[in-house]
Amino acid sequence: MFHPLHRLGRALARYLSKPRVGAMHFGTSRYEMLETSLRPADVLLVDGSSRIGSAIKYVTQSSWSHAALYVGDALHDRFPALGAHVLIEADVVEGVRALPLEAYRGAHTRICRPVGLHAGEIEQVIEHAARRLGQLYDMRNVIDLMRYLLPTPPVPGRWRRRLLALGSGEPTRAICSSLIAAAFHSVRYPILPMLERDYRQLRGAQRARREILHIRSSRLFAPRDFDISPYFRIVKPMIESGFDPHHLSWATLASEDLVPADAPPSTASAQTPD
Repeated sequence: MFHPLHRLGRALARYLSKPRVGAMHFGTSRYEMLETSLRPADVLLVDGSSRIGSAIKYVTQSSWSHAALYVGDALHDRFPALGAHVLIEADVVEGVRALPLEAYRGAHTRICRPVGLHAGEIEQVIEHAARRLGQLYDMRNVIDLMRYLLPTPPVPGRWRRRLLALGSGEPTRAICSSLIAAAFHSVRYPILPMLERDYRQLRGAQRARREILHIRSSRLFAPRDFDISPYFRIVKPMIESGFDPHHLSWATLASEDLVPADAPPSTASAQTPD
């Protein structure tokens, strides 16, 4: 039997996770392009439209509110009905789950790809996330969820990101990209590590700098961190599909519509009302 706070938390989580009509941004590439561009261990960022998504985007000053790990057909034996294009994600209501890529058809997305991982390391990243399938989050921390009822908290910009860490419980760990960050950390792949600079004296006056990476807590990574990470390549499905600007069909504009960018304002637009 569920604890009363757990029931309240799940109801609140459902409300906050429900997509809002009119708040969704549509994808800039066709779904078929997205499908053929993805590779196992790619991170798919999503521009969500839920109340939680709006809060995450505002707090992190980013277009991305959600992240999922693309695993391809690695889970076909366990979930054959999902097909060959499968994602693993952490959902605040359903917990860690596998779902078809089709679930994000038409959504505004971005592919972030790790570089230099061997096939065995990619498998390890996927297995690390897959071992957590079915894991549920404790919804009794209602206070943690209530912060997302206010999508644009009135706090200075430099403090917004810290709101994620302030009193964060399991619901926030589900919303943030902790699942994916932990999977990459399992193979010591960096996302946004802390740096320590070590200077050593070599041959008199020469000095060499060595950067030592320290893994940050994977608990409060945000989707934006994969986008700005210097260790993930941004993949554009349109370009990957062989984009050629010479094959575009442009509409013909009337001569009066062709105004040079450096043209002075017209007399009519420059006049001020009496």
